[in-house]
Amino acid sequence: MILRQAQGADEIEACQRLRFRVFYEELGARADADAVATKRDHDRFDAICDHLVVVRTEGTGQTDAIQLKDGELIGTYRLLRQSVADTHGGFYTQDEFNIAPLIASHPGLRFLELGRSCVLKPFRTKPVVELLWQGIWNYVRAHNLHVMLGCASLEGTDPTPHARALSFLAHNAKAPAEWRVRALDHRYIEMNRMPADQIDPRQALRDLPPLIKGYLRLGCYIGDGAVIDEQFNTIDVLIVLPVSAISERYFAHFGRPSD
Repeated sequence: MILRQAQGADEIEACQRLRFRVFYEELGARADADAVATKRDHDRFDAICDHLVVVRTEGTGQTDAIQLKDGELIGTYRLLRQSVADTHGGFYTQDEFNIAPLIASHPGLRFLELGRSCVLKPFRTKPVVELLWQGIWNYVRAHNLHVMLGCASLEGTDPTPHARALSFLAHNAKAPAEWRVRALDHRYIEMNRMPADQIDPRQALRDLPPLIKGYLRLGCYIGDGAVIDEQFNTIDVLIVLPVSAISERYFAHFGRPSD
């Protein structure tokens, strides 16, 4: 497998087709008429974002595989730099979380929004998550960025089955005051649904999607409150990951910011 940036409009459309398969056909997102007609998940942000792609060069043999020039597309991630967002109406995340005060309180830092994480089901494994992270980290270093943020999702719109996982995040990954972000009041869903002493941490971690577990290992913070996204059939939490908070042991593997 290799990871690189999408090149040109055709490869961005391939990412949109992959997202449609995962978000709409597999996970039950609600497609509007345009999405149904085009079989693509797309919005206004796609044109201004950079898109990472995970390519399986040896091929899966699937007749309906989405082909790129160097193999089959199995994963993608969308990246939006603050310098671009500022001139194009802001970040996608601001429709769910009140991120403006956080950005305003750190005027000397450059933010990167991570979004539309999407990997075909057979490949949602630690190696693929680590490959995506390596690509994101290379991007952060190339553009001298300081803070990553974005929504990460749990399947479904009922918080009850996710009570243990949400509560674990609320108790164990709550952002300190300087990095705290709250879900918008009209969308706020309480995450603390179980007392800390009733949570089995190992089971809670098993309940979490690989992407969120990966960010926790790196040292991310979780925002205050979750948001139900009816369109995408998910419960979203906010990831905030300052470069300064990344666990030191990961630099040996991924490289230091100044390398």
